[in-house]
Amino acid sequence: MDEELDPDDGNVNSVLAQEFSELLRILRCQPDSVIMQLSQTAASDAAWLNRPAAGGRAAASDRAEAMLEYFRHATTAECCNFLQMVCLLCEDIPMHLESRLMSVAGYDCSTTSCERDEQPLTPPAEEQLTKRPRIDYWEHYKSEVAGLLQRRWKRASEGLVKDVQPDKIWVSIRTANRARDRPDQTPGSAERGSRTPEPDGDYGWPESRLTLESFLRGCAGKVTVLAGQAGSGKTLLMSSLGQQWAEQLGPIPSSQLFVLLEFRQLNLLTAPLSLSELLFQHYLPPNGDNDAKQAIVDYLLSNPEQSCWVLDGYDEFQKKLKRQKVQNEPLDSYKPLPVADLVSGLLNRRLLAGSTVLVTCRVRDVMDLDGLSDKVGQLLSWDHHEIQEYVNSFFGGKDGNLGADAAEVLFSSRHLLDMSSLPALCNICCVYLQHLLHQRRDAEEKQMLEEKEVEAKKKQVEIEGKGAQFPDGVDSRTDSPSKIPLRSIKGEAVEKAIMDFKKSSVRLTGTLAQIPPTQTQIYLAAVAAFLSLYRRGGNDRAETSGFPQSTEFTWNAQTLHPAELCELSRLAWGGLEERKIVFLEEDIPQHTLELSLKAGLLSQVEFRRQDGSLVDAYCFVHLTVQEFLAALRIMTSSDVTDAHLKKKFSLKTRWTTKSDQKTVFTDSLYLYVCGLASSDCAPALTLVAGAAGLKGAKTWVQKRQSLVLKLLEALCRSTALTGPKILQLCHCVQESQNQQLARQVVSVRPTLELRNFWLLPSDIDALVFVVNSVGNRGAGLDFGACSMELECLDALSRCQHIRSLSFHSRKYGDKFAEKLSSILPRFTTLSKLEFCGASLTAVGAASLASGLQNCPSITELNFSDNNLQDEGIGHIADILAKLQNLVSVKLGRNNTSLKAAECLVKQASSCLNIQHVHADGIKDLMLTFSQKSDLNSHRIKPEPEVRLLNQKWTKPDMQNLGKSLTCFPSLSVLDLSGGAWDEETLKALTQFVPRLSISERIILDGSCSSVRCVGVITALLPRCPSVVEMRIRLQDPVQVSVVFSGGREKTNAPSKMLCLSCCSLEPNDLERVWKSLGTSSGLSELDLSCNNLGDKGLKKLLDFLHRLSKVRQVNFSDNGVSVDGVVMLADALCSCNSLTQIYISDGGKDQVKLQFSSDTSQPRKKVFSINKSSLTPSDVNKVCRKLVQCRLSVELEFIQCSFVEKSIEHLRVLQRMPSLQKLNVSHSITSTADALTLISCFSDSRRLSSVELSPQNESFFHFDAVEEDQVNFRLTDFSFKGANFVLLDRLLEILQQTRQLSYLDLSGNQLEDEGVSSLLGSLPRLRVSSYINLSKNRLSPVGLLNVARRLCSCTDVSAVEVSLGDDERCLIWFKQKGGGGKTLSVRDSMLQRDHLLSLANILSNGLSLTKVELKNNLLQSEWIENFVAVLNSNQRGCTVSIEESWISDDEAARLLRRCLQRSKLIQTIRIDHTKLQLVLMNNTEMSQDREVTLPAQLMTKNISFFSNTLGVTGAELLCSLLPSLTNLTSISVGIKDSPVSVVEELLHVILVSTAAQRLSLSGVVISDAAAQTVTKLLPRLRSLNMAHCAWLAAGRLQLMEALKECTALEDLCLDAATQLNEECWGCLAQALRNMNALQILKLNEIVITSGQSEADVVLELLAGMEELTQIQEIELGGWRMADRGIHKLTGMLPVWKDLRKISLSKNLVNDSAGEKLLEALRSCSRLEELHLSSNLLGDLSAASMALVLPSMTQLAVLDLSENRIGSEGLLSLSRAVMSLKSLQKIHLTSVGDSALRAVAASLSHCPFIQDVGFGWNNCGDDVAQELAKVLPFCHDLARIDLECNSVSAAGVEALVIALRSCPAPQVIRLWKNNVSLNEAQRFNQMERRLNFSST
Repeated sequence: MDEELDPDDGNVNSVLAQEFSELLRILRCQPDSVIMQLSQTAASDAAWLNRPAAGGRAAASDRAEAMLEYFRHATTAECCNFLQMVCLLCEDIPMHLESRLMSVAGYDCSTTSCERDEQPLTPPAEEQLTKRPRIDYWEHYKSEVAGLLQRRWKRASEGLVKDVQPDKIWVSIRTANRARDRPDQTPGSAERGSRTPEPDGDYGWPESRLTLESFLRGCAGKVTVLAGQAGSGKTLLMSSLGQQWAEQLGPIPSSQLFVLLEFRQLNLLTAPLSLSELLFQHYLPPNGDNDAKQAIVDYLLSNPEQSCWVLDGYDEFQKKLKRQKVQNEPLDSYKPLPVADLVSGLLNRRLLAGSTVLVTCRVRDVMDLDGLSDKVGQLLSWDHHEIQEYVNSFFGGKDGNLGADAAEVLFSSRHLLDMSSLPALCNICCVYLQHLLHQRRDAEEKQMLEEKEVEAKKKQVEIEGKGAQFPDGVDSRTDSPSKIPLRSIKGEAVEKAIMDFKKSSVRLTGTLAQIPPTQTQIYLAAVAAFLSLYRRGGNDRAETSGFPQSTEFTWNAQTLHPAELCELSRLAWGGLEERKIVFLEEDIPQHTLELSLKAGLLSQVEFRRQDGSLVDAYCFVHLTVQEFLAALRIMTSSDVTDAHLKKKFSLKTRWTTKSDQKTVFTDSLYLYVCGLASSDCAPALTLVAGAAGLKGAKTWVQKRQSLVLKLLEALCRSTALTGPKILQLCHCVQESQNQQLARQVVSVRPTLELRNFWLLPSDIDALVFVVNSVGNRGAGLDFGACSMELECLDALSRCQHIRSLSFHSRKYGDKFAEKLSSILPRFTTLSKLEFCGASLTAVGAASLASGLQNCPSITELNFSDNNLQDEGIGHIADILAKLQNLVSVKLGRNNTSLKAAECLVKQASSCLNIQHVHADGIKDLMLTFSQKSDLNSHRIKPEPEVRLLNQKWTKPDMQNLGKSLTCFPSLSVLDLSGGAWDEETLKALTQFVPRLSISERIILDGSCSSVRCVGVITALLPRCPSVVEMRIRLQDPVQVSVVFSGGREKTNAPSKMLCLSCCSLEPNDLERVWKSLGTSSGLSELDLSCNNLGDKGLKKLLDFLHRLSKVRQVNFSDNGVSVDGVVMLADALCSCNSLTQIYISDGGKDQVKLQFSSDTSQPRKKVFSINKSSLTPSDVNKVCRKLVQCRLSVELEFIQCSFVEKSIEHLRVLQRMPSLQKLNVSHSITSTADALTLISCFSDSRRLSSVELSPQNESFFHFDAVEEDQVNFRLTDFSFKGANFVLLDRLLEILQQTRQLSYLDLSGNQLEDEGVSSLLGSLPRLRVSSYINLSKNRLSPVGLLNVARRLCSCTDVSAVEVSLGDDERCLIWFKQKGGGGKTLSVRDSMLQRDHLLSLANILSNGLSLTKVELKNNLLQSEWIENFVAVLNSNQRGCTVSIEESWISDDEAARLLRRCLQRSKLIQTIRIDHTKLQLVLMNNTEMSQDREVTLPAQLMTKNISFFSNTLGVTGAELLCSLLPSLTNLTSISVGIKDSPVSVVEELLHVILVSTAAQRLSLSGVVISDAAAQTVTKLLPRLRSLNMAHCAWLAAGRLQLMEALKECTALEDLCLDAATQLNEECWGCLAQALRNMNALQILKLNEIVITSGQSEADVVLELLAGMEELTQIQEIELGGWRMADRGIHKLTGMLPVWKDLRKISLSKNLVNDSAGEKLLEALRSCSRLEELHLSSNLLGDLSAASMALVLPSMTQLAVLDLSENRIGSEGLLSLSRAVMSLKSLQKIHLTSVGDSALRAVAASLSHCPFIQDVGFGWNNCGDDVAQELAKVLPFCHDLARIDLECNSVSAAGVEALVIALRSCPAPQVIRLWKNNVSLNEAQRFNQMERRLNFSST
């Protein structure tokens, strides 16, 4: 390569001049240190050396140029020395240039005669000796690489259809996206007027593009990534780049070493290796020894920028590259490393830093290289032109006549066209089309030959026939053709041309019909086409027995080649399982290898083993072919189990993350599996499965297809799929061709949302398939930041059932809109179109408007966040009237001005269905319309609203707006808020307002700027009669609203309201306001609050009041009114008849409100209220003396006020005020002394009716017009403790001087024992008629005893209730109705033994003590025994009840026995679970009946024992006790879980040892032996109760038979005897006939049967009752007797004159039967209880009750729960309840209606009511509030049930307030109401008797 220099060719200076530009380029790339050394070769006086140095690369470049220019004219010696230094010091010098320079420099130096005085500077000798060989080895190795690349290209380019031209290959630039790991949804538009920034759509892929050659320029020293889809030709392009480099062409500089490595080959390198081993063993070994290798490596390491590393196919690499942290430490290039680490080192610049690296991969794998690459691009798919070129080239040879047909077929099939966008798949499509068209041509040729033969035979027959008919001498065979007319020849030619065209069209149609409908089926057909080439041995002529020439595609064994497919699918599946795409020869069976190579399905590649040897390897022509064949294996081989299939079956997203698992395949496997699940593929799959030897292939294939469809269906139902997965799901459904699955996709997600990825026409086609499946229901498509070509819209146009269509991205501009507008009319069902957040301008808006005109079904348009400007808005506005179904239009954030809003208002005025016009500055612009159905309906159409907010109005703009607004027939709201207006603009508005028809309001917030503007606006009140309300506020925020008559709820009397709050008005400004109002403003409400008016302004207002004849309310708050103003107001209250209420707070500085009455003819109560004020004696005196003069009724309020010094005493003057009705001092009296002072002021008033004082709650004095007999007195929550104890005497003194007290409530006053004792001492001198409440006074057990002692000693006290628990209850009740009994109740008091004994002594000495209740006092058994022993009876006898949790089972039996042993006064003893009840005989009665010396046990007559269980010990105690009770007449036992033996033993003892006449055995098991004992007892029994007993068969019949003989039985209870049969019922009916003395009969729930027999049993039993004339109580619940039974019963009721109780629950009693029943009950005048729950009673029955119940004057219990009574019935019932003066209990639970307010109100007429049940009726607060009103009148009311209703906190609040003065109620149930948990807890703290729980 070196050439000698001829001296004649020039000297060294001329050579330097010739190579000047090349040398300059080399010097510019050298480091500064080299330039400095070269500079030293020049003379020290050189001018360029003395130039001032400048920084940067530009200065270095200028220095190098100056240096060359100097040596170009220097002496020969200097120039030679310089060039030698250049060759030795500089890097990157081409070999040919370096050889020339060294040669000429050495020649000239040897021949020159001039010698330099100084020795020239040279590099060290070592460097001079080693640099030259390294360069030579490097250049030789580059030459060898060039040869390798040329050979590789020659092999790769064999059979290429089209030349590879990098300057015609297009690449799109990708901007690096390192901000996030995964793209998500498109961000929403910013809330501002400017357009939103474009989101990072498609994960960084923009729309710009450039050629591959341009893209690779400037990539030297950088890491460049070239991405592309599988099959886009990346590997071929890299090989082409290598070939161009070898020829010193292309974008890769020839000076660099081109290293081309394929990742698919690197996969097979498992052992670690060094950089040199990678280069020399697996790329190209050099021709030389180890020295040559070392020299090359040394040069490479010292000059890394001289190398270009092309790493092809990272997507096929089975390992992920390590993302290394930033490290400056380079890798050791000599150290063996895994190949992945070597590649990572190159990319991370830790190995060969400065080298050029080019990596190719698929798009999804760019994520792995993110942050490592300097430049990324994507190969664009072929467009239609490039596809056409390839098809022409493919068929350009001998098949050229088929090229046009092939292109037409390809462009007519969307699947073939989509596949052809990739070069590799385009080749497959062409092979398939070539095969298909050859078949068609062969079939046509065959058919043509057959037709010609048939035609020839026909002509021969015709000729022979005509020859016989010609005249003699004429030979038809010699007749000249010229005799045929010319016209006939031309006609035949035209006809032939037409026939040929028709045949061509038919051929094309037939060919298209043979194209499979899915991509999967195309692959199947294409692979079959390749195999057909193998069958033909490569011959282009197809066999005539190929694909059938039918009108549709079918499969058969000849076309499919199932055996070959089976072999190939096995190979593909094996590679897929092992993640292998390159197969060595030993991996493939020989037959399969030959088959695949000849068919063209496998391609051959070279591969270097680990030892560097070259071997042949093979791969499928495309990865998708391998995946398709693997899918075929899945669907045809039992080797792939169902579980394995489920594992492989999943959707892959196009959003990739750095954590995704690396895969070498395209993830299309599941897509082909879905395609093969189509029913169309079943025949083909059956053939392949049969070829694989699968038995029952058809059935097996069907099961496998069903499994795939089932898996696909599960994905269709999933709601957690992202946009990319939804799209892939659509592809799968399309491949399956299953319409039902497609409908399932849309049913789960009616709108398909797609965000941030690239869309292809094939993607749109998949969406079209899914959307079209839903029919007229339609579906929505929402595209956000998805890039798509315009041809995607062509595919979208095939979508017939789009309901909504949305585009959100700056990618979508005017061109996109223009294309979209052309297809919009095809969407006949489109109702919503969104084109927002895009790049739309007025041009695009015009295009869309033209297309939308032909979309009559459109209802919603959204073009917000674009750049339409005013012109674009005008285009949209022009079509509004043409779109009759339009509902909403959004046009905000479009860079518009006020003109756009005015344009919309003008156009909207002509639309009859316009509803809203909304504009907010430049942000929001929206219109809404009413639906067409609303216009056609009879409903009143709402009037439109116009809201133009935050606009910059001027007077001309306002005038223009007024003209547009007057075109509206009517408006509801006109909102022009925002923007500061001047007075002229405001006047312009008020001028056209009277001409507008506005029904609701005008809003001008932010418009008024001065007080003068107030007058402009208020003038509208008299000018516009329809204006009813005006609100103006000038302080920030400025608010102005004018309300018209239609904007207020309809009222009987029209009213007008003017609010001038916060307007900074001065007193003088009021004159201007009065002037604007005129004389007839008709104001009813005036608000002048929050101004600066003061007392002067108040005076002007009061003087102006006479002109406001219709005023109802004036608000003068926050105007700085002083006390003098308050006095003026008090005077006005007295003098102005219409002024009814004045409310003042903070002495007039805060709130001042005046209320007026509309009717002055009727005197009304007046209220003067002062709140939150500090009152001095002078203030109180002035105000009160003014108010005393008022002649009308007055309520005076001092709420939350503080009385300074002796201000309270000045209230005494109010005693002289006869008009005073109420004095309210709530939250104003906080000290005990002040409270007593205030009470003393009115203690001698005869009109005082009620006093209620509390520092925490309401406090007031009530006065009546006439003198009252009684006073209600409540003084609570004060303190009489410590120093205040002396005040108690003063209180008692006041109370003793007071008239009769209705009740006295002193709860919560901290009286403690001492205070309570003092009060009890004064009790005889206090006149209290109802009760004294001493609760929450910290009473101790000692105080409790004092209270009990007062009960016993005071004759007027009737009852005492004491509880020392949490509720601290202490009530002393007084006799009201002349009753003589006394009751003591002690609960939760933790009494000790001594306390209990003291209580017993107190009670023993008490008079008329009738009842003692001790509950939950933690008493021990021994204490109770002592208590019973000490207790003596009084004159009237006494009932003692003791309840403790431990009283049960055996312990209860022991207690019962000991009590009987300790007391001789016990007449009745009862154990009821945890309660012990004793009835004591008084001493007088005992002395008359028995001698005192008789044993105590003999006195007991009644004993009851009810418990859940009873053990052996307890049974023995009872059995041993009973014989000693000789006077025992009544025994009751109820043991739920008692053994049979216990019952038998008890009955035996009763039979033998007692003379019991009354026996109760409830809830026990009656054995046959026990039944026999009962049978023996029956003759002497007068009462028998066997409720809820379980009998054996023989025993129950025996008992029923025995009952026939019990004629003296007075009481019989067999409740829930469900085991009775027909024979027993017959016996019972007969027994009832014999029981003439029966008074009580309880047979609830005994008839349990169905059908006709049930009715017969009921009638038979009722017939047995006909003779029961003495009956008093009868219970027949649960009989379901219905009409027939009720009819029978009503016939007997008139005979039962003594009936007191009847229960007919659950008897199917309807209204008709209910009326008859109630009518029959008229004769039962003594009836006390009526139970009719759980029936079918309704309003008619309730109406009958209103007529019948008033005659039942003794009725105490009424139960009508669970019926169907409506509001009318409840109203009738309420009238009946009013007359029930004896009513104690009423249950109306779940009666079916919530209108119970009237019933609640009627309870005030029932003074003895105790229990009210209104649960489960959905009652509201009205019922609760009504009950709160009733509570004070019902002194005995203990329980109210309101559970499961709709009572809110308001209703509960009313109950809490009522309970303060009502101590009798024990519980109010409020479970399941509209009260939150926090509110319930708050109410419980206020009142513990409220129960919000379920128990």
